Amino acid sequence: MKVELKQVTPNEKHILNNLMEKHIYEFSQYDLIPFNEEGLFNDPHIDSYFTEADRFAYLIYADGKLAGLALVNKYPECDRPIDWAVAEFWITYHYRHKGVGTAVMDMLFERFKGMWHIKYHPKNEVSHIFWNKIADKASDGNYETVRGKEDYFDGTPAKVLVFRA
Repeated sequence: MKVELKQVTPNEKHILNNLMEKHIYEFSQYDLIPFNEEGLFNDPHIDSYFTEADRFAYLIYADGKLAGLALVNKYPECDRPIDWAVAEFWITYHYRHKGVGTAVMDMLFERFKGMWHIKYHPKNEVSHIFWNKIADKASDGNYETVRGKEDYFDGTPAKVLVFRA
């Protein structure tokens, strides 16, 4: 399967917003964040990916079809040194468990070298397994899991993987 990572242009921001709505809806089963009166989540940080340096928004394609999103920034998720963080990451159901997510992370680690933070919700067991495999591979087993600096909306303490890639 051919996997591509394309930086989102301002003209494609609506596509990113559409995917983020689906991502946040799916994730709300863990953090219980509610949508607004219009039935939307409206991620307040999307615009900053088009106005601030050191924020990168990507659309993920698999065999030429839209398959997900990845947002990378420098926002620290814990009290450890950071170069880069996975702010958001989502692969649509059809492309999960097919190596798409791993391929995308390999591409991101190639583009963005340094110390990484990857935050995940402990109740999301699939995410826990995926991110720990990613951190283990990228760091040759030299990573640690620490408590995040901010709890999730439901009060659950965040877990953050810290490693150099």
